[in-house]
Amino acid sequence: MSPHIPIKTPEEIAVMREGGKILAQCLQETKALAKPGISTEVLDQFAEKFLIKHGGKPSFKGYSGYPATLCTCVNEQVVHAIPSKTQILKEGDILSIDCGFFYKGFHTDATVLLGIGEISKENQRIIRTAEEALSKAIDFLKNGVYLGELSEVIEETIRGNGYEVIEELTGHGIGRKLHEPPVVTNQREYTAPLLRKGMTIAIEPIFAMGSGEITTLGDKWTIITRDHKTAVQIEHTVLITDTGCEILTKA
Repeated sequence: MSPHIPIKTPEEIAVMREGGKILAQCLQETKALAKPGISTEVLDQFAEKFLIKHGGKPSFKGYSGYPATLCTCVNEQVVHAIPSKTQILKEGDILSIDCGFFYKGFHTDATVLLGIGEISKENQRIIRTAEEALSKAIDFLKNGVYLGELSEVIEETIRGNGYEVIEELTGHGIGRKLHEPPVVTNQREYTAPLLRKGMTIAIEPIFAMGSGEITTLGDKWTIITRDHKTAVQIEHTVLITDTGCEILTKA
């Protein structure tokens, strides 16, 4: 039996739309600070101040004990890397900046993916593939499609470009809770549930250049690839509509 997926009311959607715009602006301004020589801690401090100034608070900070506002993953770091004053961005790095925002009772969640300075063609290609996977999923999504079909669109884009889906890591429903049903896998594992107008989900392609096998570091948060090959994550919170979907975290 499929878990209950909340349908948002027009009033709830209006709040998530407002929160999503603030989160998108926060991520764009944080992204602009990400240059060679900058620590990920500086990015985290900026984002936290921005979100609080705009009337909400970070979704991640304190969530299951997580200590920061952002997850800032560099190169082989996949997800949940804790910002640090010793993590200094270097020319050629790939960085994902993942942030959640709790605003007027509702969460939104998004991740921007970027290269630091001049990056290799190999790194340019994996970023393009991430953007393509997210874009194709958003273009496909509408009222009445099955979740498994959405997952298949993401999987075909990732594997079709020669990368490996990191199977353990997924997108999710979102709203009053940061993580709600359904689990949005990046490969087709099942067909149901049917997705309906008014549902809000975080679509989150996560994949790697290498085997896709992962391990968690001693901080109990940072997940890296076992083979230390580059991994990427990208994400938007979206609202399903009659004719398609609306990106709530679009810059």
